[in-house]
Amino acid sequence: MTSPVAAIDCGTNSIRLLIAEIKADDQPLTDITRQMRIVRLGEGVDKTGRLSAAALTRTIAALAEYADLIAAAKPTRVRMVATSATRDADNAREFTDRVTAVLGVAPEVISGDEEAWLSFSGATRELAGTPLAAAGACPPPYLVTDIGGGSTEFILGDPSGMRGALSVNIGCVRMTERHLRGDPPTKAEVAAATTDIDSALDQVAAAVAVRQASTLVGLAGSVTTVAGIALGLDDYDSDQIHHSRISAERVHEIATRLLATQKAERAAIPVMHPGRVDVIGAGALILDRIMTRFGFAEVLVSEHDILDGIAWSLVP
Repeated sequence: MTSPVAAIDCGTNSIRLLIAEIKADDQPLTDITRQMRIVRLGEGVDKTGRLSAAALTRTIAALAEYADLIAAAKPTRVRMVATSATRDADNAREFTDRVTAVLGVAPEVISGDEEAWLSFSGATRELAGTPLAAAGACPPPYLVTDIGGGSTEFILGDPSGMRGALSVNIGCVRMTERHLRGDPPTKAEVAAATTDIDSALDQVAAAVAVRQASTLVGLAGSVTTVAGIALGLDDYDSDQIHHSRISAERVHEIATRLLATQKAERAAIPVMHPGRVDVIGAGALILDRIMTRFGFAEVLVSEHDILDGIAWSLVP
């Protein structure tokens, strides 16, 4: 068994840590710890072009907790990746300097293409050895869709590699801040968000051969939360959510309901993380529009995503 590696994914809405053992290239990761904090780093970036002081403070505080966990685990390698919000911010250098001071490692502000590859690798690397694959329930090619806070990545590929990818600026935080301001959002607000999402999906259709995909794999908190609601879970249970299959009809029903309910009602949903209450309607709407536009009857939900891809990238 190798020594552990540590991976950090800093997105628009959350910052997450994975410390894991990697036994061999052909075996799954063995988690030592997975942590997630909702820090809303990208709050206001779409409007101001800058990371706010409050958002930076929240993010650095969470990172300090992670630094302690990493120090205790003594991993051989540490990699931190920052994505959409940091790419868009004018003061990204301030973020980089503060992270380096706390973590001792500089964050990598990666491109959309690199983000896509890491997400695809993390989500699909283990699929070949699952009972679903043995039963023919998740055939390649895969369309991996990673719905983040600021952007959504679309990656088409199979076990041999990627066939195409695109990152578009539709995410649950960005769509909420742009359009879904009501509690609940008005019909006009939902229509505006839908138009924005559909316009981005036009770009995806033009750049990626989506129709080649046999299986839609959905990643990140919006998708896993929708899955938890669909499964009727009393508590968030990663084991039950991971590799669950949710129908397009169920996704549409949940998205419609979330967009029609007030914040207090959404907060009372058992699987709902408090940090997702404000933005889950937008995230569910993005997933619904993807499935409708590209004709997927179901989504295969994965708890493994860019974070796992970052960890795999640390294998010598």
